[in-house]
Amino acid sequence: MKLLAADIGNTNITLGLFNEGAMVGSWRATTRAAATADELAITVSELIGLDGHVLAEIDAVALASVVPPLTESFERFGADRLALDPLVVDAAALGGILAIEIDRPDEAGADRLVNALAVRIEFGAPAIVIDFGTSTNFDVVSAAGAYLGGAIAPGLGLSLEALVGYASKLPRIELRRPPAAIGSNTVHAMQSGMVLGYIGLVNGLLSALRSELAERSPTGSRVTVVATGGYTHEPWLREVQGIDAIEPDLTLRGIHYAWQALRAGADTRATAAAHAR
Repeated sequence: MKLLAADIGNTNITLGLFNEGAMVGSWRATTRAAATADELAITVSELIGLDGHVLAEIDAVALASVVPPLTESFERFGADRLALDPLVVDAAALGGILAIEIDRPDEAGADRLVNALAVRIEFGAPAIVIDFGTSTNFDVVSAAGAYLGGAIAPGLGLSLEALVGYASKLPRIELRRPPAAIGSNTVHAMQSGMVLGYIGLVNGLLSALRSELAERSPTGSRVTVVATGGYTHEPWLREVQGIDAIEPDLTLRGIHYAWQALRAGADTRATAAAHAR
């Protein structure tokens, strides 16, 4: 059984192909919100083809999406090109699998929920996932394994786009650590504010969240912190204090865990119905 998992974000679409539970490949493409089902078919076919896979291998599709137009296009792609009904992972689908203890569960991003599910399964709880993407999401999981919410901050790339877009004399720069905090030129000054400032933001929020989560956890509990997302390859990430593991594919594995659990539940219900007859 081969599952195609898709994490559809505002900046990138990330795909993972799982064969009997093991991920055999992952790929990333730029998000185009207006892409049609046929365009998605071409994109998926070409990406998985880089490693010798073909659409005909795919037995199931599951996706976590924060881009509604692409959710619909991906569903049409699954139906038209694969003859499959993709599983759309959201708060409703995860009922009974992940307790979602926030004010409005239906507003929780699917990527945040599958991150919480994956970290609970792989690392235990209490835990915090930091997802470095278009936004920087902090997803908090209680000691009992429930999703508690967290924090959302602008992502590093988005912050740079806003700064350059609104300050006409500032150049587009490479997002890397400057030689010193005191920038002696415009580029280094921007790198100081963007990269070192961003590290400070992440350190500060993580410290506050960890402290609150520890207070709500049994005495002696250790809060595990896992980083994921598109910026996990950046060397400055090592300067964020308290990260225990870096897992770029955590979200894809979370989609896979959700699909596994929902499939197992469907199989159980089908078996019970058969016995009832």
